[in-house]
Amino acid sequence: MKTLKFILPFGLIFFLPVFSRASSEFWLTKADGSVKFQKQPGQVSFTARPAVSPGPVIAIDPRVTYQAMDGFGCTLTGGSAGLLLGLPPEERAALLNELFSAEGAAIGLSYLRVSIGASDLDGRVFSYDDLPPGGRDPGLEKFSLGPDKAALIPALKEILKINPALKLLASAWSPPAWMKTNNSAKGGSLRPEYYGAYAAYLVKYIKAMRAEGITIDALTIQNEPLNPDNNPSMFMPAETQALFIKKHLGPAFAKEGIRTKILLYDHNCDRPEYPLEILADKEARKYVDGSAFHKYGGEITAMSAVHDAYPDKNVYFTEQWVGGPSNFADDFKWHLGALIIEGSRNWSRTVLEWNLASDPAYGPHTEGGCLNCQGALTIGPGLIKRDVAYYVLAHAAKFVRPGSVRVASTLPPALPNAAFITPAGALALIVLNESPAPAHFTVRYGGKDALVTLPGDSAATLVWYK
Repeated sequence: MKTLKFILPFGLIFFLPVFSRASSEFWLTKADGSVKFQKQPGQVSFTARPAVSPGPVIAIDPRVTYQAMDGFGCTLTGGSAGLLLGLPPEERAALLNELFSAEGAAIGLSYLRVSIGASDLDGRVFSYDDLPPGGRDPGLEKFSLGPDKAALIPALKEILKINPALKLLASAWSPPAWMKTNNSAKGGSLRPEYYGAYAAYLVKYIKAMRAEGITIDALTIQNEPLNPDNNPSMFMPAETQALFIKKHLGPAFAKEGIRTKILLYDHNCDRPEYPLEILADKEARKYVDGSAFHKYGGEITAMSAVHDAYPDKNVYFTEQWVGGPSNFADDFKWHLGALIIEGSRNWSRTVLEWNLASDPAYGPHTEGGCLNCQGALTIGPGLIKRDVAYYVLAHAAKFVRPGSVRVASTLPPALPNAAFITPAGALALIVLNESPAPAHFTVRYGGKDALVTLPGDSAATLVWYK
């Protein structure tokens, strides 16, 4: 077999196969729900290029490389963890293997986001240092992960047994209420006199999780820092976040030898000036790995704008909800196209859907939390239902394993796509047919062509192996 050699950033060398009649897989989902992530029979093979290629051409160029992928997944909220732990042990074990294993029929989720304290999809609001009204604990003597030991931590431990390499992003919805200007878990701002205490709180969290055998790969300081209306929540403008990083959190991490990545922002694509303002501060920037985004507002190209301004800093897509009851056709096409494909094409190292599991009434949630956030799974008495986000994530997570590198691919009309070379040397192409009519197109790679037919209003992941 012939190979192509190219050098990635950081000096990594990849030897890529030039496929002839290599084995392939074709996994299909139709937006009408008649086919949901099913492997199709037959092979899609690369052969000598004809004089004229029929139809549009997706030309893949592995010499043009972009970001390495950290993974695809969603948020394991406290509510999700509780629903999982409520399943009978054998049923839970089978489901977790289906979700997180990279073997067999599993979909291979490789990245999870968790909340530091409660998110709005926990059954109640809590922090790790809650006190009666008027109480203060600047030394954090009452700090305890106790609230998460009921469900979140046990669920994580079971998941990590299945996939020890799974990466975790931790995001705070609110510090303890006594650290805030309004003494409430909802809204308010961080009191300047408690900047140091909050940095120490985050250090304690990472160390306490490590003591449980759980490594936090990355951290965002505040979920949706420009949204003080969620419960819990906190308002944290860019200048405050920059000051907190450069004077408190960054130095605290450095002093304690903590390698957890610090990510900025964690909010919508409509305000790229927020991370850009912090990254313009050299003192803050030196502690920062990158910026995190949601897409409840703005265009996902904002991630490319931030990356292009600071190409040594990473970008991550960390949250998007599915509103229940979902419309499978519309939601599948939008999430796969706008997030999996466009997120990857705009430098994101992750694509995370919001919530792993909800019950049939879209719970649990806090008072004032999201009332209709639909999980990737719906879990209830005698019920495990795989919903739209499950299938969206499956198309990427199963094949685009951590360490895969996005490579250049052309964009013919109505065929958005993203191409990757995996650590095993496979070529993976995720493509969406936006047209209701079948698409007949050519995939061009390594001097050869593969002819593909994709039904209308459908998506496929095509994988070619050595």
